[in-house]
Amino acid sequence: MTAADFPFLEAPLNLPTTDFKITTENGKLSIFDALRKKFLVLTPEEWVRQHLIYYLVEYKKYPKSLFALERGLRYNRLSKRFDILVLDREGSPFLLVECKAPEVKLDQKVVEQVCVYNKTINARFMAISNGVQHVCLEYVEHTKSYRQIQTFPQF
Repeated sequence: MTAADFPFLEAPLNLPTTDFKITTENGKLSIFDALRKKFLVLTPEEWVRQHLIYYLVEYKKYPKSLFALERGLRYNRLSKRFDILVLDREGSPFLLVECKAPEVKLDQKVVEQVCVYNKTINARFMAISNGVQHVCLEYVEHTKSYRQIQTFPQF
């Protein structure tokens, strides 16, 4: 295993970084998830997810206790799995985030994916991120539609 096996670790993300705990377990690179308090296989999507969690907690001051990560949901009899859901202080869905690998283009298909998930979850805000580009959306009640916003919402 060499650095060439993990080019996403060298690619700069558009997110703050920290000294993530990275180790090799059973021949696979793993990263410590501070919220779940365990090591997870380090994939490009996990790399983005960990940076985004760090940003939301440390820079946007989202409470760690209100995160739900990689949980299942059902939509039209299909089993799906969201990446990040942040609840508000009343326990209602606040922000739903779909993470993609840095090389994945954030196109209409990715936006539709998070929209499908949100039909079940009903979060006020949605976002998609590949770590380089972020698309954030806010639900506007009177128009019953989403509008793009410049950054992740304040908690």
